[in-house]
Amino acid sequence: MNRRERLMATLRGEPVDRPAVSFYQIGGHRVNRNDPDPFNIYNHPTWHPLLQLAEEKTDLIMMYPPPVCRPAVAHDAEFWHTEKYLQAGSKFTRTTLSIAGRTMTSLTRRDPDVETIWTLEHLLKDEDDLRAYLALPAAPMQVSVDIASLLAAERELGDRGIVMVDTVDPLCLAAELFSLADYTVLAFTQRALFHRLLEKLTQPLYAQTEALAQKFPGHLWRICGSEYATEPYLPPELFNEYVVRYTGPMVDMIQRDGGFARIHCHGRIRNVLPFFRQMGASAIDPIEPPPQGNITLAEVRRDYGRDFVLFGNLESSDIENLAPSEFEKIVANSLRDGTAGSGRGFVLMPSAAAYGRIITPQTMANYETIIRLIEAI
Repeated sequence: MNRRERLMATLRGEPVDRPAVSFYQIGGHRVNRNDPDPFNIYNHPTWHPLLQLAEEKTDLIMMYPPPVCRPAVAHDAEFWHTEKYLQAGSKFTRTTLSIAGRTMTSLTRRDPDVETIWTLEHLLKDEDDLRAYLALPAAPMQVSVDIASLLAAERELGDRGIVMVDTVDPLCLAAELFSLADYTVLAFTQRALFHRLLEKLTQPLYAQTEALAQKFPGHLWRICGSEYATEPYLPPELFNEYVVRYTGPMVDMIQRDGGFARIHCHGRIRNVLPFFRQMGASAIDPIEPPPQGNITLAEVRRDYGRDFVLFGNLESSDIENLAPSEFEKIVANSLRDGTAGSGRGFVLMPSAAAYGRIITPQTMANYETIIRLIEAI
């Protein structure tokens, strides 16, 4: 089988020649290793062998955000102001929202040697900020999607892999407006108000999802955000309220046109797996092993393997920190547990990807171990 055939057969629950393997964001995002931009970590020479390994040996799942065509002037642009600046070698972005007699700000930082954005200040700090945010005018319900970029990406990939639409759910949009502490308190104590926020964020997201699912049918999607309603942040009944109620319709839209909805959820998923089944999701990731999670891959395969394609369950911290001899045991165990008995399918994949400028020899050796064990099957 070629790599595309292997991935599509896995998603459909059909037999494959070996389990698929993904390095997640490595090989999943388009990067330019030759771009000299000081914020491009991938131009460091230590990254080049790892990028080549991913491109040549993994079953590529290229991640793209929904390509939504927005009007030149946003419907609520008059309320927002964004300022970007460099300071002490880092990139900062300050966003200001002024509405309903209140001024709210957020601040993010991007450092040159780390491929992540740190939120130093969240936009909403309390209930009054949220009520002001709710005064923003409703987003247009009609959206236009142009899938030309997705089709071009598919042509470029050829038989090396598949394109995956990478989206958020309403809970992700809502939770990231607050610090984690403020979010959990408000979502737990002000449920009616939090539902108003979710309803506001849901409608344009639904319009976007439905339009793209219809124009780009039969493809894999990743939906992020449900982990914000897992334990210890919120109890399972609120997962039902905040995820099943609002993310479930997105799953339906995607799969109504032959797509596959993969729910991305870190952490303690044991008590919410029945809700994933209730939503009818096609796949879940990354099924983190204890102690990061609270259920083993073997248990998930045994109890839910017929419901979902399982993506996981290698910890990125193990890739960077374990000696290759120890990491080899982890990979072998994941391959054994992810394919034991009967099930819909399994993709061997880390929970995240390396994001520092330098790839150490140990990290590189551990990624090579993943490929060596997969190819030995």
